[in-house]
Amino acid sequence: MEAHEKGFFSEENSVEVVTSRNANAKSERLKEVMEVVTRKLHEAVKEIEPTQDEWMQAIQFLTRTGHLCNDWRQEFILLSDVIGVSMLVDAINNRKPAGASESTVLGPFHVADAPQLPMGANICLDQKGEDMVISGRILDTSGKPVAGAVLDVWQANDEGFYDVQQKGMQPDFNLRGVFRTGADGRYWFRAVKPKCYPIPDDGTVGRLLRDLGRDPYRPAHLHFIIKADGFETLVTHIFDPDDPHIDSDAVFGVKESLLAEFKRVDDPARSKELGFDGWFWEVEYDFVLAGPSRLAR
Repeated sequence: MEAHEKGFFSEENSVEVVTSRNANAKSERLKEVMEVVTRKLHEAVKEIEPTQDEWMQAIQFLTRTGHLCNDWRQEFILLSDVIGVSMLVDAINNRKPAGASESTVLGPFHVADAPQLPMGANICLDQKGEDMVISGRILDTSGKPVAGAVLDVWQANDEGFYDVQQKGMQPDFNLRGVFRTGADGRYWFRAVKPKCYPIPDDGTVGRLLRDLGRDPYRPAHLHFIIKADGFETLVTHIFDPDDPHIDSDAVFGVKESLLAEFKRVDDPARSKELGFDGWFWEVEYDFVLAGPSRLAR
């Protein structure tokens, strides 16, 4: 027996025996990660005390989850989302200084190379849905405007679908656009009020949610990626606080600071000015960017 081996396996010393075998790992980081994963997993098994049949059900669940993964669907990411791990990893990697806007998950429907548009453009290309105007400022943590900030925005339509989910039904790049702030740090654009929608629930993750008595819905939101020289990139959403699913987001992406006020406006003069036919929704929301990260691994 080599010095790093800890003898024969038993229920009591299972963690020590298994982790000791990794002493010659090629990567210290891999060794560290596997020690933690092994310890926590063994702790869970000892607390749960699963039967052989229950453990086989767990293995079969993971096997079926893997079989569902392909070039356009990643069921394991969905599983990570619904148990809160995706949001936890996001939170750990996006710790912000006081006053900076919080991040949330990117989501699977971002599309690169969305069109760059003039400030105030309407990103709704099919004119379907309830009109909305969104505006605000991009600031630093001292309250100064950030000039030249690039906002990449996208959202689902009034039926809860992104353009990439309805090829041939929605125009390409519908409800997507890229904007750049001027010296005042202000942004504004027109869109439609987003609606809640379910995450894919026809696979193992959907079955798990049903078995847990949970619904698969995400509350209505708009996506933003905001970049500016000298600042951390911000990946975030803003949410409609009146959405019926605001307290039960299937992927735990809602944060209190990301709730925006969606105001209904009935002002014919402003409607005409904005190119709307009648009443519309108005959202005002400022984003605060953090300076370069001080965290380095």
